[in-house]
Amino acid sequence: VSPYVLITPNETRRNQLQQMAQKELDDLERWKEEHRSGPIKLTPQRLGGKESEAQARQKQQMMLMQSKYQQKYKREEYIRTKKAAEEAEILKKKAIQREKAERLEAKKKQEEMQRREMYFEDQYYKTTELLNRLDLGLPKSHSCQIANRGPESTAWTRSHTYKQALQEDENRRLEEMKQEQRRKAELMEFKQKQEEEARTRAHQNEQRRVNNAFLDRLQNKMQANSIYQREYSRSPDYFNNSCWVS
Repeated sequence: VSPYVLITPNETRRNQLQQMAQKELDDLERWKEEHRSGPIKLTPQRLGGKESEAQARQKQQMMLMQSKYQQKYKREEYIRTKKAAEEAEILKKKAIQREKAERLEAKKKQEEMQRREMYFEDQYYKTTELLNRLDLGLPKSHSCQIANRGPESTAWTRSHTYKQALQEDENRRLEEMKQEQRRKAELMEFKQKQEEEARTRAHQNEQRRVNNAFLDRLQNKMQANSIYQREYSRSPDYFNNSCWVS
C-alpha cells in the first residue's frame, strides 16, 4: 500500500471564497433589477388588413370545406382508379382465358378437318381402286363395235367424272369451312370492339357524373355561404365588430 498525506482544509480561505461568490450573486441580482425593462405603451391601431374578423373566419371556413371536399374527391378518385385497375386485370385474365379457349377450339376444328380430309382421301382412294378394278374386269369389244366411240371407255369416263365430282365437293367443303372460320373471327373481333367502346363510354359517363356531383355540392355550399354572409351583414352589430383592436 502506497503512503499518502492528509491535508487539513483551510476554513478561513473557504469562508472568504463563499463570501466573494455571494457578493457577486447579489451584485448580479441588483443589476438585473436596475436594468429591468419598463412597460410598453403602444397606440391602439386597427389590425387584420382590409377584411373584418367575420370575413376572415368565413374565408377560413370556406377554405376548410374546400380542403375537405378535395380530400374526399381524391379518396373517391383513388378508390375508383383502384376498382378500374382491378376490373381491367379481371378483363385481361378473361381475355387470356377466352384466347386459350379459342385456340383450343381452333385446334379441335383443325384436327376435325384433318380427320375429314383423311377420311375423304381414303374414300377417294378406295373408290378409285374399285373403279380401276371394274375397268380391268370389263371384256374387250370388237373394233367395229367401238368405231363410233371415243378413245376412253365408258367405265373410265364414269370413273374420271366421279373423281372430279369428289374433288370438287371436297374443295367446296374446305372453302365453306374457311369462310365460316373467317366469319367467326370477324364477328368475334366486332364484339370485342363493341365491348371496349361500351367500357370506355361507361367510364367517361362515371367520371362526368362524379365531377358534376362535386361541382354541384361546391356550388350549393358557396351559395349557402353567400346567403349567410348577406344575412350577417344586415345585423345591427356588424359594424361594431368589423375590426380587431389590440
